[in-house]
Amino acid sequence: MLEQLKQLALQKLQEKMSGNSLGASETAEAAGEGAGSLIDIIKEKVSSGQLDQVKDLFSNDGESLENNSIFQNVQGKITDSLKAKGMSEEEAQKEAQNTVPDVFNSIKEKFTSSDEADSAFSLESLTGLLGGNAGDLLNKAKGLF
Repeated sequence: MLEQLKQLALQKLQEKMSGNSLGASETAEAAGEGAGSLIDIIKEKVSSGQLDQVKDLFSNDGESLENNSIFQNVQGKITDSLKAKGMSEEEAQKEAQNTVPDVFNSIKEKFTSSDEADSAFSLESLTGLLGGNAGDLLNKAKGLF
């Protein structure tokens, strides 16, 4: 499931960032780093039992994406990556601000979809990656979705 999530994020980041001032390889590298950051942050949040932040990110509860710490962290990582690839700070911030919300909304659509093709995108799939304590975490998360 994490690999599917990473590939979706990578694809969306590359689509949204195409045509920026960087070359294609630098843009692809920045997108890869952004997608990798997303997965690393989600794994850390899930393994530490902070499912509420993941739930808030991928549900339609009306909360603003910009207030979510995962969103903020990924947006910062992408900004830093773009700057490291040669983009000015102002341009990198603007690129991340224009890109990251659409990427997260695309991912959110997968988690809230009732389409069978999107069934792998679920809280249960994330907690299932944890092993032994997944059941405890899932019980704590009941009612969140």
